[in-house]
Amino acid sequence: MSAQARAEVVEVQSAELPSARMNARAVALLLIALAVVLLAIAPLRGYLDERGELKDLRSKATTLERQNQALQDRIDQLGDPTFLERMARECLGMVEPGETAFVVVPAHGKPDPPDC
Repeated sequence: MSAQARAEVVEVQSAELPSARMNARAVALLLIALAVVLLAIAPLRGYLDERGELKDLRSKATTLERQNQALQDRIDQLGDPTFLERMARECLGMVEPGETAFVVVPAHGKPDPPDC
């Protein structure tokens, strides 16, 4: 073999060697990146699940606050003597001593019951 041919063989071998090293490095880097991604999936999924649960809990808390406010309003109504008197008259048909109670019966039948 001539010197020129040997030089070409050396050039070809040296040109292939760095590319093989780069491929091995690239594969190693790819495997490391893949491992990091796989290890990050579980915490990310847990985070997203917790965020969804937090949203549901906030929604339930808002609903419960509205229900509490409605119940507090009802408590306030039941503490009002004029409201209690009106409810006693309408729902229970109670009257003060000396008063006469009248019930208007519609022509088509029974009267509609009050909302009690």
